[in-house]
Amino acid sequence: MQITWFGQACFLIKSDDGVVILTDPFDSKIGYKPYNGFADLVTISHHHFDHDYTKDLSEDTKIIDTTGVFNFQNVKIEGIPSYHDKVKGAARGNNTIFVFEVDNLRICHLGDLGYILNDDEINLLGDIDILLIPVGGNFTINAKEAAELCQKLQSKIVIPMHYKTSLISLPLDGVDKFILEMKNGEKMAENKISILDKPSGVNEVKILNIE
Repeated sequence: MQITWFGQACFLIKSDDGVVILTDPFDSKIGYKPYNGFADLVTISHHHFDHDYTKDLSEDTKIIDTTGVFNFQNVKIEGIPSYHDKVKGAARGNNTIFVFEVDNLRICHLGDLGYILNDDEINLLGDIDILLIPVGGNFTINAKEAAELCQKLQSKIVIPMHYKTSLISLPLDGVDKFILEMKNGEKMAENKISILDKPSGVNEVKILNIE
């Protein structure tokens, strides 16, 4: 399986048998280059402009933007309700967490999560192999909160997202604060990572290179 990061919360997940999943696509306004290729299905955590741009996708692309359990070929997707803020959605609305079961791995995309999940919500997620977590603060949980949540979830691989880079002008913190909180972080050479075997570590932070 290969995971490619395009910035913000947008990832492309490609399974070994060729299923292509796109998460939270954006247009060109935020500074990153949008994804303009093929996708079998798209998940949208919430309908804000930098997470739900689907106009350039094929009409055949399946779009999932609600909670529930979905199946596509050999992939299982579960949408789990959460909030974009610390006041149960009163400030920024709802957020859907997606858990993908791909190639015998469980990938969790937290979307624009705005608070630390409680124990009941964490139990709903189950065991996670790869965690895609926002760390930039302001609109989502910040670096300290993200690190606290990582300690609760105990995922094997952690890939931070939704943070400040030189390509984006949104008021976010950079990823360095999260690395300091986690006390580890491997900076990858490119914006993609291939997972060949089931990972065995705990909270191993991988920084995908988009700059």
